[in-house]
Amino acid sequence: MSRYFAALSLSAALILTGCNSSEPQAEPKAKAKTTASADKPTAPSGEQPGTPMAQRVAVIGLLNKRNGQTRDFEVKPGESVRFGKVVIRVRACEKTAPWETYQDQGAFVQMIVRQRPAGTNDAERWAQIFSGWLFKENPSANIVQHPIYDVWVKECRMSFPGEEAPVEDAESGDEAPSKPSSAPQSPSAAPAASAPAAEEAPDSGEGEATEEN
Repeated sequence: MSRYFAALSLSAALILTGCNSSEPQAEPKAKAKTTASADKPTAPSGEQPGTPMAQRVAVIGLLNKRNGQTRDFEVKPGESVRFGKVVIRVRACEKTAPWETYQDQGAFVQMIVRQRPAGTNDAERWAQIFSGWLFKENPSANIVQHPIYDVWVKECRMSFPGEEAPVEDAESGDEAPSKPSSAPQSPSAAPAASAPAAEEAPDSGEGEATEEN
């Protein structure tokens, strides 16, 4: 009988030892879970290199096909300019970085024209006839189709890190001699009479510079 009780005691001790040794196994799983969450990649910040969008300047060319006159406008993203019966808005402008293989410049342009609806004798009204990206080196990618006016992108003035002006030019303070423009010059015209309040261009709610032809 003593041997029987001794065997039972030894079996109970072994069972208790096995139970105690199995409890710490949950700890490595918790550590592995914590390590996996720490290695989770973070989302990109989304910041674009170069000049901030609000400080860039798009140079837009405007052509009147009836008289052959051209005009250049400097417009910042978020602003618009009016010339006669045309309003040009610039939403954004971009150019490829200097380290890119293919160099190009472009701007997102919206064009609003005051005209009579096609096929009617109704009074003239403002209508948006174009909205999209225009590219300097690839003008055929998006074309403004209008019988009288045409617009295109000539430049997007912005810089990338490392493209700052040379120190010598900044210290000298001398301005480079201006080159005569090769574009045809518009003849001087008498100032146009101000339009009635009901005939004003649509308000974009943004900065706007107005020029009359």
